Amino acid sequence: MTAWGAGCSIWENAVDEANMRAFDCGDIPEDRFVMTTCHEDAPLIEALWFGREVAWHSAVELNDTLLLHVAPSASEVEMLAAFENAKDWNDDPSESNH
Repeated sequence: MTAWGAGCSIWENAVDEANMRAFDCGDIPEDRFVMTTCHEDAPLIEALWFGREVAWHSAVELNDTLLLHVAPSASEVEMLAAFENAKDWNDDPSESNH
């Protein structure tokens, strides 16, 4: 789970807590463990790139992506386009694909 935006650490902590509570705060089986990351100070494109290109699970093949955009107004088209464009993002300032 990759969280981005103002206060995104609240979402990250909520997912972590829910995962722990699902197993009574005991050992979480590897195939049920949810890795979370928080990208509060990063540009949106970087967080989308991370979730799309870097995130992986050691025991579960990740085939589907769910984008949950919590905002005052809908922007489905823009978010889906940003997610698609994130595959080409590079944080090297000498590259021109920003």
